[in-house]
Amino acid sequence: MVYRDASPRPDTSNTRPARPRSRPLRGWRWPRLAVLATVVLLGGCATLRSDYVRHPSSSLPAGRDSPSARYVQAELDRHPGRSGFRLLESSTDALMSRIWLIDQAKDSIDLQYFIFENDATGRLVAERLLAAADRGVRIRLLLDDVNIRHEDRLLGALNAHPHIEVRVFNAFRTRDPSVPSKLVQFVLEGRRLNRRMHNKSLIVDGCVAVIGGRNIGDPYFDAGSDNNFRDLDLITIGPVVGEAARAFDEYWNSNVAWPLDAYRTTRDDRANLAQVRPELLGAVRTFAQSDYAQAVMQELPNGATGDRPGRWLWGDASLLADQPEKVEGSHDQPELRIGPRVKQAIDGAQSELLLISPYFVPSQRGARYLTGLARRGVTVKALTNSLASTDEPAVVGAYARTRRELLAGGVQLYELQPGAAPQRPTAAGRSSGTSLHAKAIIIDRRLVFVGSMNLDPRSKLLNTEMGVLVDCPELAAQVAHFFEQAADPRSAFHVQLDGADSSAGEGHLTWSWDDHGHLMSARRDPEVRGSRRLEFDVLRLMPIQGLL
Repeated sequence: MVYRDASPRPDTSNTRPARPRSRPLRGWRWPRLAVLATVVLLGGCATLRSDYVRHPSSSLPAGRDSPSARYVQAELDRHPGRSGFRLLESSTDALMSRIWLIDQAKDSIDLQYFIFENDATGRLVAERLLAAADRGVRIRLLLDDVNIRHEDRLLGALNAHPHIEVRVFNAFRTRDPSVPSKLVQFVLEGRRLNRRMHNKSLIVDGCVAVIGGRNIGDPYFDAGSDNNFRDLDLITIGPVVGEAARAFDEYWNSNVAWPLDAYRTTRDDRANLAQVRPELLGAVRTFAQSDYAQAVMQELPNGATGDRPGRWLWGDASLLADQPEKVEGSHDQPELRIGPRVKQAIDGAQSELLLISPYFVPSQRGARYLTGLARRGVTVKALTNSLASTDEPAVVGAYARTRRELLAGGVQLYELQPGAAPQRPTAAGRSSGTSLHAKAIIIDRRLVFVGSMNLDPRSKLLNTEMGVLVDCPELAAQVAHFFEQAADPRSAFHVQLDGADSSAGEGHLTWSWDDHGHLMSARRDPEVRGSRRLEFDVLRLMPIQGLL
């Protein structure tokens, strides 16, 4: 993908520049005093300084003098112009690979996430980031602001370190706002605040990156006590890492990324840093003694994928990322989106298209497009969440509106069961369920896209998204194997039309699956509690598809 040149001023220092004065906040359409007075009265005491000047910074050059950098360079020399990949399917492998990469960092770490939870795995990552900063590594942490709740003190403490800077994307007017304050701000600025940064990436020393669907938090690494997510990431080396670094810089230096220091506040984050250090160490020790950590040790006798000098899968690749300006527009601007590029790749499908999307909400036009592919002989299969496994019933309600049309047009649908994968013991007990969170597209078992983008209106028009498009049959085969395992009758409900003329959309919807060797079927969404079914029936009648 071609990125527009943000022309940031080079900054190769390991420390943050001095804080200056600044320029007005763009897009503030409401009277400033009225907004500030409202949010302060509702519990927001640390307000965003609209005149704060943000100094741009850019990614540091790829390191070459560490053992890891020398190893990566030796691999790249054997595959000039190509990028190497390893698939992170195991949640524990995904966590420990991130930890190992952070621990190996010598010069820089850039992280961009939609969610960074203040839980066991989030504190583990934070503690290792702090240790990296202590040895002089420059760290830039960019988070979407909408999900920051119990993380504010932790983020403020990290930001107080001279080698760490935290920025929030599409910020609220107050830091760590109360629920009433957030609600008021959504009422006043709903068009802006409804647009979020959904990207996920970790870039270390400019030579290795982790890109995919996982946020930072217990459910994304199979450590949750309630519901865990089945997900995919890629570790990558090669030219695509430089593309990811340039995309990160565009977001970091954009008009809608605000340093925590831009908030007026009386809190002493440096004092918080001194307090947070022992708290993080204690949390990591507790985590190390958990059943989860013991399971990790048993599962990974040879270390994390990021730690092993094993085989890479090589291919030509492009980093696709929405432009950050996407969240500022008042109307759709396709040139800012990755959707047209992804569709262009799908247009070329000759034999098979596999879609993996936890939130699968094709529009009427999208449904016609998929059925059109099926009519010209392309096998089209989609894997998404069932009503029983989803964390967003409203999304399933919107998807249900096109389900019959998709099936009648030849699209094969698979919905993940809530207990689709065996759950390992965690520090808090046992997870009660599994939800799909992976986002991937496999085309003709050759092209594969892995990233943050769902196949729904929100990802298309409201959120910013990113991912990697790779031409590599071996990697495509691995992601297709993930699809096949998840779509197996023991893991997923196969949805079909049961009737004399199913091609006309007539007949009953049926769900079939394998329950410990017994073939089961149902004519309503299986394994759904009465309260959720009622919620689903109400939500599917509401005209909210464009918000999903």
